[in-house]
Amino acid sequence: MNGILVVDKPAGWTSHDVVAKLRGALKEKRVGHGGTLDPMATGVLPVFAGRATRAAEFCENAEKEYIAGLRLGLVTDTQDVTGNTLSKSDASFALEDINAVIPQFLGAQKQVPPMYSAIKIDGKKLYEIARRGGEIQRPARDIFISEIELLGGNENEFSLRIACSKGTYIRTLCHDFGAALGCGGTMSSLRRIRAGAFTIEMARTLDELLAAVSGGRIDSDIIPVDTIFSGYPAIELNEADSRRCRNGAPCRLDGASDGTYRFYGTDNEFIALCEVRSSVTRIIKSFS
Repeated sequence: MNGILVVDKPAGWTSHDVVAKLRGALKEKRVGHGGTLDPMATGVLPVFAGRATRAAEFCENAEKEYIAGLRLGLVTDTQDVTGNTLSKSDASFALEDINAVIPQFLGAQKQVPPMYSAIKIDGKKLYEIARRGGEIQRPARDIFISEIELLGGNENEFSLRIACSKGTYIRTLCHDFGAALGCGGTMSSLRRIRAGAFTIEMARTLDELLAAVSGGRIDSDIIPVDTIFSGYPAIELNEADSRRCRNGAPCRLDGASDGTYRFYGTDNEFIALCEVRSSVTRIIKSFS
């Protein structure tokens, strides 16, 4: 199999659990995912198989969109409701109170990642240090939040839609929302509704996909790998240039403007994502 499956990840599963399950079902060693989701989270988890695994990094770097539950008046060590309570207080806010602090979290900013994360510092994962009761300084990371929409809620429980860059911790955003409101906050739920080009409408449950595999119907759920690059224009190469491209050699394409392109062979097979500069090609990632 070479392609992408969009999984609606169930709660309680790690992203690695989903990959391992599909690896066994598909009998394909090359399987990876396009962006980790915490076990409590649900939603869009693109899973790449076969040669398509070469595209996983592009999905990991793409913008993500979430629906998050924000619970105010509660602070935990994991910054979500699965953690140990550090403080608790009465909190009651109106929708306009939440909307008033949203602007300060939009755009380019720095975010300090949580201790309960898989980030490594000096070769040690932060969550391993946290589980031993330790805490260390974490450098703030550059993130970008393009949208935050308040969907509803009242008193201490609200729902937010968030579109953000790679590396954004929604747990930490909820924690920081609580700090901005002076009462503390934590994430009560998380559902990813988009990862790059893949939306929740495209997703199938893990049970549905496993049933499709066992029933021999999985082909209809496989998304071609070039879908992830649909924003780039396509060029069909002639046989000689197709051969060069498949072998990793540059081609000369007179008349092609500088830019990034999807390259296809004469058989309409997606060969590579390539860059053209001064009519000369350079392979960004080969899928041949």
